Amino acid sequence: MNREIPPRGAYVIDTRTDRVGQVMDHTGDFVHLRPPGGGREWECPAASLRVTTLRAYLRAHVSEVNNRRRLV
Repeated sequence: MNREIPPRGAYVIDTRTDRVGQVMDHTGDFVHLRPPGGGREWECPAASLRVTTLRAYLRAHVSEVNNRRRLV
């Protein structure tokens, strides 16, 4: 399936895991995502992405910040 790849910098949801990620790049039909606020990238098939809402983005960002604080 040839889906439109979201532009670099867009925030999307990986529907396989319900994780929010920022589009960093893509290779073929795979999109490279990074968590809001930084972190380890992962790959997701373009067919498994959907555009995120502001609420989902903010929830994911706050969760990432809180996780980093716990590690310090």
